[in-house]
Amino acid sequence: MSRYRLPAALGAILLLLPAAAEAETAVGFTLRAVPSPERHELLQTAFWYPAEADGRLARVAENPAFLGVDVREDATPLSGVHPLVVFSHGLGGNWRNEAWLATRLAAEGYVVAAPDHPGTTTFNRSKDEAADLSERPKDLSHVIDAVLGRPNMAGTIDPARIAVLGHSLGGWTAIEIAGGRFDAEKFEKDCAAGHAPSISCKAMDGLGALKNADHRASVAGDLGDRRVKAAVTLDLGLGRGFTDASLSAIELPVLVLAAGFDVIHLPAEQESQYLADHLPQPLTTYRRIDDATHFSFMGVCKPGAADLIEKEAPGEGVVCRDGGTRSREEIHDEVFTLVSDFLKRSLQGAETATSAERR
Repeated sequence: MSRYRLPAALGAILLLLPAAAEAETAVGFTLRAVPSPERHELLQTAFWYPAEADGRLARVAENPAFLGVDVREDATPLSGVHPLVVFSHGLGGNWRNEAWLATRLAAEGYVVAAPDHPGTTTFNRSKDEAADLSERPKDLSHVIDAVLGRPNMAGTIDPARIAVLGHSLGGWTAIEIAGGRFDAEKFEKDCAAGHAPSISCKAMDGLGALKNADHRASVAGDLGDRRVKAAVTLDLGLGRGFTDASLSAIELPVLVLAAGFDVIHLPAEQESQYLADHLPQPLTTYRRIDDATHFSFMGVCKPGAADLIEKEAPGEGVVCRDGGTRSREEIHDEVFTLVSDFLKRSLQGAETATSAERR
């Protein structure tokens, strides 16, 4: 198997690693195992957090094709109370996928926690585990449980300032935990009519995620977590499967970012924009980045990486492709600014309310 092989759908790639970013404060990094009662196993979870300038200087997740990030492994968390962002990777991805963004958020004072979702991660592609997609939002809830229950894990978290962020299938996961409900029959009819993007339809068909009656019922249920106060989606998939009623009832702010340059048949109009159009408008911010591809939200390729990947896995060099004259670093700067500004606005009210309660 190629070291760089892509999963068949939704663009979450094998061992895609992020670029290093300049940090204003020290960024700590650690890996922890988080219990998952439903799965009867531990979730491998990466944490980035504001840290003291101790710990071992390290570059994590470097490989021949993609840049890694510079962190301080197992550094002492900064004192104080911090907001939390839980991150969900895409189909076949892992915690490395948006480490560039996690590192920059941690430098601004956020704790970022990113679990690998068993069954849909690079290192565990069990179809049995992947078939029940309802486990993905539950994974995020378990991570929130663990972080709130163990302040020594990555620092003390303000329970009123928790956000969720996800890319591709992780964006779907973010909307599920925000209160969206997925209707398998609606999604299947959309695919049969040719309305849904084929990559989404192929992904679900390949997973067998909609074949089991229990799984269909579980994703249709309430998987929301009221501790989550804001949500961000990065070029999500499966958006057309959410019920209109559940989307219109979501009560928290949502930032929907779309890739405007489609390279995997995941058109913004049929996914991210569809989602944004059905969310409550006063709470929703939609931005389409015209020169971003599905992969632009992921890490920065090293020079020659596309050719290197193509040599081992023809057709997969697309992961290094962007859609315009800007570099991926420049696209990342725009994405970070949008996400950072949104989180500051969305969590500020919760921070103020929490401070008032403490007084």
